[in-house]
Amino acid sequence: MDTAARMPVIFFGHGSPMNTLARNQYTEAWRSLGAGVPTPKAILAISAHWVTRGAAVTAMAQPRTIHDFGGFPQALFDIQYPAPGGPALAARVRDLLAPLEVQLDQSWGLDHGTWSVLVHAFPGAGIPVVQLSLDGTRPARFHYELGRRLAPLRDEGVLIVGSGNVVHNLMLMRRDEGVPAFAWAIRFNEMVRAALATRNHAALIDFERMGEDARLSVPTPEHYLPLLYIAALQAEGETMDFCVDGYEAGSLGMLTAAAGMPAS
Repeated sequence: MDTAARMPVIFFGHGSPMNTLARNQYTEAWRSLGAGVPTPKAILAISAHWVTRGAAVTAMAQPRTIHDFGGFPQALFDIQYPAPGGPALAARVRDLLAPLEVQLDQSWGLDHGTWSVLVHAFPGAGIPVVQLSLDGTRPARFHYELGRRLAPLRDEGVLIVGSGNVVHNLMLMRRDEGVPAFAWAIRFNEMVRAALATRNHAALIDFERMGEDARLSVPTPEHYLPLLYIAALQAEGETMDFCVDGYEAGSLGMLTAAAGMPAS
């Protein structure tokens, strides 16, 4: 096995869809990440914004750009990310996850959890992109174990990315400019960072044991679960690099982390 050719894995804290149009510390970090990885043969994305009953993987040749939000400027709805799909990769994902039944989906496409970060990391949109859904009926450990089964893809030129937010509580967002993060958000984010740094994956899986801070930071699991796929794919001896971190609107954590990045 040529570990020198092994692709890294990345968790993007994507935040607001408006980051698509922004040049800020987060989007600059995403651009640097894209420039710093070997050119992938394809990208497999696990986005917080595709939650299904049962597992599914996009299998069309040309996925559509999905504008799955409302109340934003027209410029955001005008964004297209015309990356090709990857039917062969979709079939490979289905085989790796067998005997789990995985639907080869022909209707979804690329949602903003995927394209809002890839438009910065890979602005040319020339790399095939496939999305794997989150089965919303399954517990955290299921998603971690699913991530582990995707590991062979790293040695096949596939960049696996998760897109969500470690801290994601829209109900408690503060709209004022420059507001500080809630103390509970900081505490939970720091506990997750420490668990990633020490490969304490059991703590990440059992995040609800982190108490009230976890309940407030992860009121619903879909933005947290993509992180478990990336943690599961961190190989023995690989460090987790924290590429950028911060908080928006008090209750959105913007941590982006990567494992297996090439030495600079």
